[in-house]
This record gives sequence, C-alpha cells and structure tokens, in this order.
Amino acid sequence: MARRRERAEARMADERAEAATPAQGAAAAAPGRGADMPGEHALWEDRTRISLQPVAAPSILGLFGLAGATMMVGAWEAGWYGDAGTPLVLWPFVLTFGGLAQFLAGMWAYRARDGLATAVHGMWGAFWLAFGLLFMLVGMGAYPVEQAPVLGGLSEGFAFWFVVLAAITGLCAIAALGANLVLALLLAVLAAAAGFTSAGFWAPSGWALDVGGWLFVASAVLALYAAAAMMFENTFGRTILPTFKMRTGGKVPGGRGTRPMEYRHGEPGVKIGQ
Repeated sequence: MARRRERAEARMADERAEAATPAQGAAAAAPGRGADMPGEHALWEDRTRISLQPVAAPSILGLFGLAGATMMVGAWEAGWYGDAGTPLVLWPFVLTFGGLAQFLAGMWAYRARDGLATAVHGMWGAFWLAFGLLFMLVGMGAYPVEQAPVLGGLSEGFAFWFVVLAAITGLCAIAALGANLVLALLLAVLAAAAGFTSAGFWAPSGWALDVGGWLFVASAVLALYAAAAMMFENTFGRTILPTFKMRTGGKVPGGRGTRPMEYRHGEPGVKIGQ
C-alpha cells in the first residue's frame, strides 16, 4: 500500500509540474527568483522550438544592382562616353537592374531583419526606378524634352533628388560603421557622389558633375567588391574577401564573422542581418 501511495503521489506531482505556468516553472527551476528573473529566461530557452525559413543575403543582389546602374550612369556623367540622348538607351537597364532588382532586395533585407540594407537598397532602388521612369516618359514623348535634365544644364528640381540621396546615404554610412568598414566606405563615397552631382545640376557646374561621376564609378567598384565578398562567403562558408567586419572573425581570410544563432535579439535561432 505504501508503494502504491508513493507512486500515486509521484504521478500527481508530475501532472502538477506539467500544468504549471512558465512563471511557476521558473520559480521552481530557480528558487527565490521571480517571473522576471533569469529563471524564466532559462525555462523558455529550454522549452523553445524553432522553425526557420532560410533567407539568402539580399544584399548580394542589391549591391550588384547598385553597382551596375551606378557604374553605367556614373561613367556617362563623367563624360567617358555618350551624349545627351544616352539616358534614353540606359533607362531600361537602370529601371530593372538598378531599380526593380535592388528595391526587391531591400524588401528581402527587411525580412532578414537588416535595417541598414533595407534603407540603402529600398532608397536607391526607388531612385533608379524613378530615374528610369523619367527617361522612359521622355522617350515616349509624355514628358517635355526641354525640361529633361541634361549634363551641363540647369535643373534645380533634378538636383534636389541628389540632395535627399546624399543626406540619407550619409546617415547610412555612419550606421554602417557598426557592420563593416567596406560598406561604410562604399556609402560614404556614394553620398559624396550624390552631393557633387546635386551641385553640378544646381550651379550648373561641369567639374562638379565630373567629380560626381568619378565617385559614382568608385562606389560601383566598392559595391562589386562587397557583393562578391558576401557571395564568396556564402558559397565557401568562410571569409574569402575581407570586409573588415566589427566582429574579429570577419576581418581575416578564413575567419567566421557571423553567428548563426542570436538569442539576445529576442528570437531564438533567428539570425539577425546578413
């Protein structure tokens, strides 16, 4: 009878433990601690079940899109090729590759919980969409040709496009110091390019447009490097081209600069960023 009673009491204790709330379980797991103390944290950590949907780094696509559009338009702006009618040939590529592809990368970056990439790709993707649409309308005759921006001509409205881009991209460059130095340098050069381009259309000033074009090409080269570095790290599983991440492992070839699981962000098993 004593053994039956002991077994019944043990079974009842197990049932009470299973029915306990997380706060009650925390108190039992860590006597003397309340529901808001580390006991509850440990309890949730032990009981968490994770269901993940992998997301490839959206900035690989976004940076390649940025590089393609920026290099083509920047080289034209610097006077390396073309004439006043060149944007009428460039706009389909700029609209789709630099605009649509990069804007989608910005939305996927939002899904990857990367606020910086969401801002950069969303903003520059929208800009290249607008650039492409503008010259598409000019080519279709739906927009007055005499009001279309021309290198060396006065266009204060078009200049303001680049004022906004320069300001926001400069803020993004500061934020990128928390990610890696290559991205911070890329965004700083991109912000400077937008600033000089704005001055070139506002003055108007040929030398400012030349400097802006050169800086756009330089930013495109940096974007190619950053995108390639992310792509190689994804395929090889280690750092091939260093981007000088703030985390020590990402600064040297062969190092690992990412953490696959980041509980401190509040979502166990979910990687924040790219």
